[in-house]
Amino acid sequence: MKNEASSSNNREETVVVDCGRSRSSCGYCKSSGRTSISHGLWANSITVNDYQDLLDRGWRRSGCFLYKPDMERTCCPSYTIRLKASDFVPSKDQLRVYRRLNRFLDGTLEVRNPIEHGYNTNTSKNTGSLSNHKVSSSAGNVSFLRSNKQENKAEEVIYNLSDQIDKVLHYTYIGSGELPSGIQLPKATVKKVSNAKRKLSVEGSEDLLYSSNIAFQIAATLRRAQSAEDTQQLPMSRKNAEENDLSPKSFAEKLTCSLKQLANIYGFSIKACNGHINFYSTAKNASPDAEVQNVTLHKELGSGSKSSGANKSSEHHQVQKKKLEIRLKRSSFDPEEYALYRRYQMKVHNDTPDHVTESSYRRFLVDTPLLFVSPSADGMVPPCGFGSFHQQYIIDGKLVAVGVIDILPGCLSSKYLFWDPDYAFLSLGKYSALQEIDWVKENQIYSAGLQCYYMGYYIHSCSKMRYKATYYPSELLCPLRYQWVSFHTARPLLDKKKYVILSNFASLQDVESSKPCVPPESDMELQHNVIGLEDTNDVPMDDEEMAEIESESSDDELETDTSGLASAEIDDGDLSNVLVGLRGSRLRYKELQRAFGPSEMNYLETQLRSYQRVVGVGLSERMVYSLG
Repeated sequence: MKNEASSSNNREETVVVDCGRSRSSCGYCKSSGRTSISHGLWANSITVNDYQDLLDRGWRRSGCFLYKPDMERTCCPSYTIRLKASDFVPSKDQLRVYRRLNRFLDGTLEVRNPIEHGYNTNTSKNTGSLSNHKVSSSAGNVSFLRSNKQENKAEEVIYNLSDQIDKVLHYTYIGSGELPSGIQLPKATVKKVSNAKRKLSVEGSEDLLYSSNIAFQIAATLRRAQSAEDTQQLPMSRKNAEENDLSPKSFAEKLTCSLKQLANIYGFSIKACNGHINFYSTAKNASPDAEVQNVTLHKELGSGSKSSGANKSSEHHQVQKKKLEIRLKRSSFDPEEYALYRRYQMKVHNDTPDHVTESSYRRFLVDTPLLFVSPSADGMVPPCGFGSFHQQYIIDGKLVAVGVIDILPGCLSSKYLFWDPDYAFLSLGKYSALQEIDWVKENQIYSAGLQCYYMGYYIHSCSKMRYKATYYPSELLCPLRYQWVSFHTARPLLDKKKYVILSNFASLQDVESSKPCVPPESDMELQHNVIGLEDTNDVPMDDEEMAEIESESSDDELETDTSGLASAEIDDGDLSNVLVGLRGSRLRYKELQRAFGPSEMNYLETQLRSYQRVVGVGLSERMVYSLG
């Protein structure tokens, strides 16, 4: 198979060989048996429009092999997940990835050399989290550690302060009956005060570190609730008293009195100032960064002299800016990419050298059946064209990551990403996803239909794959009716059951769509820390699994039970117009019925009916079902 199907050597058509249903080992749950069940097609060639339609029916490709999970029977139901690029709302964590990489490029992230980070990527696939990696004691590593831990510690303080305010708010007002129990008060938010605004203390020489405006939000919420009542008949004196009680200043003072206990926990001085709840340092000229250093660096540095040496080294280190290039190229074999892939698989996923061969790499990430569409086709194609591509990320001339993607009329489909383990601290998996989403937005001017970003399969039963839902607001594909359903509608359903006909709950989605489009306050429960899998959309199939798929094309015990479904939902159409390829000819099934005997026709009809169910009536009449 050639690396890119050429339109000059092939008809502009999709030609597939039906491999049928099969069992194989599961790359997600790692079960001991052959519990992964799917239907497979081998694609000799495929048009970008047909592949787009196949994606929208739950199919994916691994090289030239197309597969679709048997959702009712497989061990890990895999839901196609997508995101409308124009609706994307980045989370704080995703924005942090942008900022960290920009600081690294600008030279303001205190890192001497990526190779000096000492990341121990030789951890197992299931336990290799960033927190398990060792950090060496060089000055550059200490600087990186300080930057990272300062940021993490400050966020931890902000989270804890916000949580404590929420608890105090509940017990002080709702729990005591001072406010109606049915009223929904806003969540407290605490922010770190910038250096420019830090000297806002009304008394003493303390520095303002954190502040919350929750009192203003509470007052606004209660005023809106009160406006629904008839207050015009109240005496004026009572109105004035209520307005005073509902002032942000009054709420801030009450909450501050209840929050005094936090001073003992964090060493803060807590004061109300014109409606704001302010947290001041008790040490003169202190700052959040200095506070974080004191908490986190003692164990890492061991002594003050080492810390001093690291600081001096950092001060005298000359800032060197770096250049990031992102290059998009047609899918083809590149020795430099293969060397990076081999290193990534062995370091991050612990693959053995004999499992990371050039031939397996080519089959998985280079070979593609997609017919390339040039940008000059009709004026509605992006400058790169449609087809299969590799997106290279190059820093100062060094290849550090490669994203394998398909660009189709309706989407950019992310297939796989591999990266240099020495640059793990940059979270290149997340960064590449953000770049690919931006690419879709930028290229909509060339192709109006190019709207979505496809992230492969979302597997709710596999915690390592839940990170995909943090790209908000995402949608999951209903496995029966192939309708798109909001993830936030689907999530509570998937918490209860692995396989769900999501379109049955369309009414819940209508309720969700009426709510403001904001990202979840915390996506930590959807994140996972496994290095590598967070950047992987597809699990590669090895030669043994491919052989199993091809050798078990018929498996009677896997016939789908359709007794409980309406005939329209089973998608059994008329087989007469199924397009069949035979010895170079293209014939409809009805034209073949006289060419075979009764037993041969019965067998072929059974195969065609199974094929039509998984690809749909429309595609079965467009794609060529090859008989040789």
